[in-house]
Amino acid sequence: MQQSTDNYNHKVWTVAEAKARLSELLRLASDKPQFIGTKKSYVIITQEKWQEMNQPKEPMGRWLVNAMSGIGGLELPNRADPERDIPFQ
Repeated sequence: MQQSTDNYNHKVWTVAEAKARLSELLRLASDKPQFIGTKKSYVIITQEKWQEMNQPKEPMGRWLVNAMSGIGGLELPNRADPERDIPFQ
């Protein structure tokens, strides 16, 4: 295995090495992603990691509603009150 020169400093398997040492490749992928190929690169990760990365994200509106429920009452100024400060005029 050779060391790559990018910022991740991960090992890169050649395709031949990956074929010859598939069991080891899969065992190592359970701890961290494994990279195969130099011209055309592939990444081997566990199914659990793949599912974690591809779960649909909670919409921001729903997250805000859920996150704000525990904050308590929010005091809003009366829009009809002529004495209220308008900060963006």
